[in-house]
Amino acid sequence: MKLATLRVDGGTRAVRVEDDRLVDLGHDDLGALFAREDWEQVAAAADGESWPLEGADLAPVVPNPSKVICVGHNYTNHIKEMGRELPSYPTLFPKFADTLIGPNDPIVKPAETEALDWEVELVVVIGKQVRRATEDEAAAAIAGFTVMNDVSVRDWQFRTIEWTQGKIWDSSTPVGPYVVTPDEVGGVRPALAVRTVVDGQVMQSDDTGTLLFDPVQLVRYISTVVRLNPGDLIATGTPAGVGHARDPKVYLVGGETVVTEIEALGACTNLVVKEL
Repeated sequence: MKLATLRVDGGTRAVRVEDDRLVDLGHDDLGALFAREDWEQVAAAADGESWPLEGADLAPVVPNPSKVICVGHNYTNHIKEMGRELPSYPTLFPKFADTLIGPNDPIVKPAETEALDWEVELVVVIGKQVRRATEDEAAAAIAGFTVMNDVSVRDWQFRTIEWTQGKIWDSSTPVGPYVVTPDEVGGVRPALAVRTVVDGQVMQSDDTGTLLFDPVQLVRYISTVVRLNPGDLIATGTPAGVGHARDPKVYLVGGETVVTEIEALGACTNLVVKEL
């Protein structure tokens, strides 16, 4: 299944993509849907009001997750371009719900930075609460996958050895357009092409099959530290090709169109605009 959260007058609705229509699933958003133990059956059987897919105003797939956990240094080529050694354990940092925007919303360049960067990421969407998950429990907890552009404010990120302040800027992070269930992408360890295109130029290109720590490993590791709730998001890291690692460095200044896309999952397409 391919699921989304649609903006409608007065709020949002969880929907299923059905050909060229979006079918109401009877819940305000996908976070509320995933909170049900029987969410898969509900999503598959729902036959409510529908809206056209074309021109749909999509919200972040889960507008208010209880947590967003991001993984740094998880593609070998990106680790090398940043001049670091392969990690023995996942490198984790948080985002917050206030950072998330829809897959087609503008990215507002903060006035405080001249080092705004792109990062395409495969995102694991949790569909079942887990803590200290086994291999099987971790796999069963994955509701599906989506796309994130982990927009980074590099000059703030590297002010200290701890990255969070460069990763949590308000309304900076596109996520969507859809949550696609594992059965449609080859399972819980998918090998999907990922890329970033800025104004028509390919900047990042890789394959999620080359992740150092795969989605199941990440669910197991993170759930050892903290419980994962339905609707939580795990961003699995970005491949080589970020602007900060280029020589000379390339940053987003405003006016660019950034497309972060993953095979079978869709794309976030965002215009970068300067903050007024």
